[in-house]
Amino acid sequence: MDCFAVSIASGIILQRFRWSTIGIMAFLFGFFQGGMPIIGWLCTNWFLHYTAEFDHWIAFFILLFLGVRMIWESFSNKEEAGFNPARLKTIFLLAIATSIDALVLGISFSCLGMISITTLVYPVGVIAFVSFFFSFLGLTLGILFGKRFNFRADLLGGIILIGIGLKILVTHLCE
Repeated sequence: MDCFAVSIASGIILQRFRWSTIGIMAFLFGFFQGGMPIIGWLCTNWFLHYTAEFDHWIAFFILLFLGVRMIWESFSNKEEAGFNPARLKTIFLLAIATSIDALVLGISFSCLGMISITTLVYPVGVIAFVSFFFSFLGLTLGILFGKRFNFRADLLGGIILIGIGLKILVTHLCE
């Protein structure tokens, strides 16, 4: 759902169909959402000690940085400035930030006794496909609504990114 929300906000900002950007973003969101559980599974014993206490902070600060930047730039008069979800660097940051909490899923796979990489193929494939699909759908819906309604998309997108970051942070702090 994080991918879906970020994709909608990104689509609103794009306001036109850039199929290469849509394909890259949907692919990377699916790739990272599917890849993070594998990383969590592979590194359960080593990685957990080092990241369990602060992985949610990393995701929060990345999304906070991007969200505040979008909000700040929504009030600037510079046409060339602004949050650009078509930039590969931005797409990577969004894909990583929205998938960091999927590391925990990989850890839970390990705790459930999934000891072989072949046992992960189906669940990870489903996660990757669903994330790809909802990212593609979110971008498409965002573009369609961005064209239809004339509002400050970058302001709304920034608020959404900060909200997702807060959700990740609060969810992990309350566990």
